Amino acid sequence: MAQALGYVTKNQNGAFEGTLSMMSLRKKISIQPNRAKESDAQPDFRVYTEDRVEIGGGWNRTGKVSGNDYVSLTFAAPEFGPHKIYANLGRAAGQDDEDVMAILWNPN
Repeated sequence: MAQALGYVTKNQNGAFEGTLSMMSLRKKISIQPNRAKESDAQPDFRVYTEDRVEIGGGWNRTGKVSGNDYVSLTFAAPEFGPHKIYANLGRAAGQDDEDVMAILWNPN
């Protein structure tokens, strides 16, 4: 079952602003469009903390079954240890606000 690691709100410029919350970590984050993207290997978004430390990237994806677009996120930072955290931006169960997206992590 997916768990929300935080919530972000989409801005008019295509960026997302919100909070990443995990056990002992609570940081305001910004998911900014990567306007300097030059290849498919580079992320469509870059993820920064409130103090402008880059902690991840995001790639635009389309669901194979649903056909819906979403953003696949990867987080990496010393606070997470040697492992990366993979999540998606999407709607949390029962969520109605279309401007708010959940950072959804599925451990399975």
